[in-house]
Amino acid sequence: MSEKIVNINVGILGHVDSGKTSLARALSTELSTASLDKHPQSSERGITLDLGFSAFTVNLREMCPELAESLSCDKLQFTLVDCPGHASLIRTIIGGAQIIDFMMLVVDVTKGIQTQTAECLVVGEILSEHLLVVLNKTDLLPEATREDKIEKMKKRLQLTFKGTKFAGCKMSAVAVRPGGADTMQQGVGAPPHGVKELVQDLLGLVPRQPRKVDGSFLFAVDHCFPIKGQGTVMTGTVLQGSVSVNQTVEIASLKVEKKVKSMQMFHKPVETAYKGDRVGICVTQMDAKSLERGLLAEPKSVPTIDGAIAAVEKIRFFKGEINSKAKFHVTIGHATVMTEVIFFSRSAEGDAAGYAPLDERAKGFAMEGDFGYQESLNVTGQRPKGDDGQELEGSKPQGPQFALLKFENPVTCPLNSLLIGSRFDTDIHCNTCRLAFHGRLAQAVDPADTAAMQKLKLFKIKQREGVIERINDEYTAIGKGLFKKETDISLFNGMKVRTDDGAVGTIDGSFGKSGKYKINFPDGVPENAATAGHNRISMQFKRYMFDKSKKMWQI
Repeated sequence: MSEKIVNINVGILGHVDSGKTSLARALSTELSTASLDKHPQSSERGITLDLGFSAFTVNLREMCPELAESLSCDKLQFTLVDCPGHASLIRTIIGGAQIIDFMMLVVDVTKGIQTQTAECLVVGEILSEHLLVVLNKTDLLPEATREDKIEKMKKRLQLTFKGTKFAGCKMSAVAVRPGGADTMQQGVGAPPHGVKELVQDLLGLVPRQPRKVDGSFLFAVDHCFPIKGQGTVMTGTVLQGSVSVNQTVEIASLKVEKKVKSMQMFHKPVETAYKGDRVGICVTQMDAKSLERGLLAEPKSVPTIDGAIAAVEKIRFFKGEINSKAKFHVTIGHATVMTEVIFFSRSAEGDAAGYAPLDERAKGFAMEGDFGYQESLNVTGQRPKGDDGQELEGSKPQGPQFALLKFENPVTCPLNSLLIGSRFDTDIHCNTCRLAFHGRLAQAVDPADTAAMQKLKLFKIKQREGVIERINDEYTAIGKGLFKKETDISLFNGMKVRTDDGAVGTIDGSFGKSGKYKINFPDGVPENAATAGHNRISMQFKRYMFDKSKKMWQI
């Protein structure tokens, strides 16, 4: 009877030269096709430039019998996803993070948190529920004070994590490559220290419940290559559902359907692969050069879209303004595309259901009702702040927010995909987080389809200001300044105006031909209405951004 093996994907993230690849090498017993610094420049520069994959297997019956019973399996295969830590390659981390079950954050114990370590922590908060911090390079600390310095670093890091979902996370101290860069090749130098204890800590993070294998098949391809006499192999991770030999799948970006000829999981043939499994899928009559990264899916289940509406949230570590109509680098899966964003929210919020998780907000989005345009993205749940940084008195907490995304190039992705908006044009050497917002796709839209866009009732608040020039009679005043000379004032008949003192009147036709107008005050014109300092009036209305008629609606 064959052994049952369950696969767990662990992301290894961290700053450049923190020792991520060395950690993967120390743990790994098998290397996959996209393994450990395969990029030509990696071995030259000593940094990871692409996602690398490797694996090791744990006999659960021996090491953790209770977990074996919970998962109904004999062995656990940890697939290690070694992500680049170099600043300019953070977008590759975002692509890789979507296939990760939980994270190991590698920290150089001699340096602590660095810029890209912080960005990795942001990605981890968005994409992972669990984190194991690995304090590497403990061999570089003086032996006499080593334990003391490790404990001090742990306390420092716990303070850093205190305000995140990873507060109180487990920390392991290791030296995965004693001797440093001089022992680059596997098997050279002193053996790694602390790795066995690290494996035990990893076992403690494995979910005790089997994965739910539901939804249509979705597979993230990270490597594609030909095998003579066999066909083309695409390696990657099953994100959703399952796939079997002889099943028809679609290469989403090419809109080409292929039948699965065979599959292998770390060099062992398999008939079926499930959510979370890392597998090689072989198909025939396909040019391997036509696809490097992308998605395999159930036919016709993954659309190619020009725009979308997404439920979004601001990343609190981002220091800049996130303004509507600005352009951001939006990463969805392995694709990064320049995108113009417009932020908005429900015009009347306040229900607790609005603060549901992002994916639930995305699934529950409906076009019905009005949405208010926002000049910028705010922190959900916080009250707006004034120029002095203090919360505005009487203001309501920011409700759930959405974004209209206009992609510069079409994007192939499933709905409810996770996305991250970034400013990669920021100087990579600046000590600042470049990840601005994150979210989930809610609905595909075509920004060029004017009829479809009119269904999105997104309005802007407009305000015009003028003055009362003189009082005409007990109930009528003459105003000026709201309109231009050529304006057809009859379009505004019946619209309300308000004085600074709170009196309300309505536009009652034009007065002459210079843009002046009559204002009717049902309760009588205030006595001082024409007096300087009391004679200002304003008119507020809303206009729907995608309404071709540009009709005004009184608030």
